[in-house]
Amino acid sequence: MRHLLRRIIFYVAALWASVTINFILPRLMPGDPVQAYITSLRGQGNLTEAAVQSIRAQFGVSDAPFLVQYFQYLGNLVHGSLGTSISHYPLNVTAVLASDLPWTLGLVGVASVISFVLGTLLGIVVSWRRGSILDTVAAPLLTFFSAIPYFWLALGLIYLLAFQQSFFPLGDGYDTLSGIVPEWSPDFMLSVIQHAILPAATIVISSVAGWMLGMRNAMVTTLSEDYVHMARAKGLTERRVMIAYAARNAILPNITGFSMSLGYVVGGSLLTEMVFSYPGVGFDLFNAIHHLDYSLIQGIFLFIAVAMLAANFLSEIAYMLLDPRVRNERG
Repeated sequence: MRHLLRRIIFYVAALWASVTINFILPRLMPGDPVQAYITSLRGQGNLTEAAVQSIRAQFGVSDAPFLVQYFQYLGNLVHGSLGTSISHYPLNVTAVLASDLPWTLGLVGVASVISFVLGTLLGIVVSWRRGSILDTVAAPLLTFFSAIPYFWLALGLIYLLAFQQSFFPLGDGYDTLSGIVPEWSPDFMLSVIQHAILPAATIVISSVAGWMLGMRNAMVTTLSEDYVHMARAKGLTERRVMIAYAARNAILPNITGFSMSLGYVVGGSLLTEMVFSYPGVGFDLFNAIHHLDYSLIQGIFLFIAVAMLAANFLSEIAYMLLDPRVRNERG
């Protein structure tokens, strides 16, 4: 309990540091977001000084001292206000994130889970059957695909499977030209799946080798441990030794990496969403930086920070559940 309390205090302090950095970084960027927004309003006539000040107040851009702005920002966070998005005006940041997160979590989240599970299982089997055809073929082949820059892999798959053969759609999250609207209907869900298969496959192909090799190396080390030899000497089945003794301990480093990857899922895969023109948090982050949208940048980074901290905290709990030695040391 004492260890858990210390970890909670650490994560609260880390969250405060993340919020502070999140406030400072966008304000170090050159340019004025309000002037950038006014410039985009071509043909709207000249705005009076009062109108400009009203826009600045609405977007939360203040001329107050830096420290005053900081405490105003903290106060808004406490009240659940993330501000108004300049690039999606008049929507607030919460509404923008609510519309983006399902797309990002549905695509990048599911693809990351599939990649982790597939890579971990392959790593277990390959390490258990060292020297087999699977070991000599699967590992080099998957490593080759993971070595290809993601951008080129995505463009190659688009060209071959979407442009040349038309097996998959070229972009967007669903078919926007056939009159389909976002709703819980079979047509919409089928369209979403069709548009997600190619970008999801690209994520899996480019990342599964990393999980496989990490698990394979950890398993090779674990198989030489005394408790594995003891389990075999007891006459336990090969499957039980592989899963309950070897894989259970070897998977711990992969869990840490997986928790980190889940944190990045909230930020989305910027390259994925840009190459495939897929709606989501990553693509909106790119647009927010381009439009100097402080509120949206801060809101996205805040979600990423919270997700990273939560994922790391859950990974520590998973460590204690999977490894009795950790429980005894930290109890």
